[in-house]
Amino acid sequence: MNKTIANVYCVGRNYQLHAEELGNAVPKEPMIFMKPSHAVVPMTGARLDLPPDQGEVHYETELVLRIAREYKPGMSVDELVDVMALGIDFTLRDVQTELKAKGHPWTAAKAFRGSAPMTPYIAFPGTEETAKEDFILRKNGEIVQRGNIANMIFPLQRIIDFVAERYGLGEGDHIFTGTPEGVGPVYQGDQLEISYGSQVLGSCVIGSGPTASGRS
Repeated sequence: MNKTIANVYCVGRNYQLHAEELGNAVPKEPMIFMKPSHAVVPMTGARLDLPPDQGEVHYETELVLRIAREYKPGMSVDELVDVMALGIDFTLRDVQTELKAKGHPWTAAKAFRGSAPMTPYIAFPGTEETAKEDFILRKNGEIVQRGNIANMIFPLQRIIDFVAERYGLGEGDHIFTGTPEGVGPVYQGDQLEISYGSQVLGSCVIGSGPTASGRS
């Protein structure tokens, strides 16, 4: 999968209720951070190992866009995006809290290997059609997150224009577009499954990682 991945842009705090649940201010413009391509792994039912000794690891489920061609001013989302996927922005929450307190970048909390599992691609039906279905994360069979791009603070077009104008956007770039409310911890043995509408797109089982008993 990494061979098809160029830059991986991520949007922080793009759903108001998610920002509020973590006690964060709602941003006035898109908040962009990045993950290395090595963070992206296929979410196809296999075991996923996470850091076991760096505090809580939280799931953050997101719609992911793949850019099919070089951005030129005035291009629409529907012209630029050929396929989409669902992914999880795994976050070392305790580490991130410490970094935020020090005013440091989030890289250590967001960019570790395997921190961006992603489902197989499906065709991007266009912005309006995409908003007709929710994306859903189930943990051990229970729904823990449900999101819809219609509830984003910054819509897809705003995100694409913002990223392209400041950082550049071209073929093979991916954008994790933000997570809705409901983020929470994962532990060894947890089974995660992501759906778009009624269609299951991907799953994984947490191998190494924090333990529920020790909450390490």
